[in-house]
Amino acid sequence: MDVKECIKGRRSIRKFKDEKIPHGVIDSIVELASFAPSWKNSQTTRYIVIEDKDVIKKIAEDCVLGFGYNTKTMENAAALVLVTTVAGRCGYEKDGTPTTPKGDRWQNFDAGIAAQTFCLAAHEMGVGSVIMGIFDENEVSKVTEIPEGQELNAFIAIGYPDAEPAAPPRRSAAELVTYR
Repeated sequence: MDVKECIKGRRSIRKFKDEKIPHGVIDSIVELASFAPSWKNSQTTRYIVIEDKDVIKKIAEDCVLGFGYNTKTMENAAALVLVTTVAGRCGYEKDGTPTTPKGDRWQNFDAGIAAQTFCLAAHEMGVGSVIMGIFDENEVSKVTEIPEGQELNAFIAIGYPDAEPAAPPRRSAAELVTYR
């Protein structure tokens, strides 16, 4: 699959087959995602893969701020990937001072790039994914351990697709770009 095909063909998948994803496949996806660019090559994004259906169910029911659409998606997934970042590195100099007025907000940018790279790599390997951001980080930390010094940025539900949704309409380049 070439890059254009991968970008244009990747969809947010919310219906998955009842089939486990081999760890070797997940490891390959993470290895490719590790090539996502990051602030000063800080590589702070980490992935916690939850496969235990009871833990996924608890997160889906207790941690998504009542957003039932995500509950159904998570409970149907083969695994739930918690995308975290090592805190206090992105956007900072070695002495701990912020490099720009954005401070630590760069870590969210880096996590977003890494999450999208993860999803493109998953698509290339036949694994469906959807990035989700509606959750209560404090509640998630009560259900599963987030390593000390890491912050939760997003969830990615993954599994083998049980449906191939059509592409939603996209804006044209003329609507998206401004030249000055």
